Amino acid sequence: MVTVGTLQKVLCNLLREGVPIRDTEAILETLADYAPTVKDLDMLTEYVRQSLKRTITHRFTEAGQLKVISLDANIENQIMGAVKKVETGSYLALEPKLIQEIINATTRELGKVKDLVSIPIILTSPIIRLYFKKLVDQFYLNAVVLSFNEIDSDVKIQALGSITLS
Repeated sequence: MVTVGTLQKVLCNLLREGVPIRDTEAILETLADYAPTVKDLDMLTEYVRQSLKRTITHRFTEAGQLKVISLDANIENQIMGAVKKVETGSYLALEPKLIQEIINATTRELGKVKDLVSIPIILTSPIIRLYFKKLVDQFYLNAVVLSFNEIDSDVKIQALGSITLS
């Protein structure tokens, strides 16, 4: 059973990231599948995002191609290792120095592609997408963060760069 409050919060999360919510059938089906076992609203939103991958991908695809910046596996592993779970959800507990290094590397890569794309897209693994997105937003970096599971299989991915720590 999905409560009205859960539905409202998930819809707000989707809209906050500019994800269209027209496909109510997919949204409700996904919530019906996961809400009984997943209580973390952020995780529920991630599952809904994955079910809306066609809609999400379509927004950023040009001529069947998605131009992205990838996130280095080393950074992903460090982020994954810094996720702390609590009763009400989870949060990212990275050292300030590492946060600054990641932001600097991200800013560098975004600068390299600014003339190639109107909206830079950073591609991450599904498990860290939300945490990396929050980090990017915290530092007012203008980028969309998508996970591999949010990309429609019909789309060709073109890597423009990779965010790595030097």
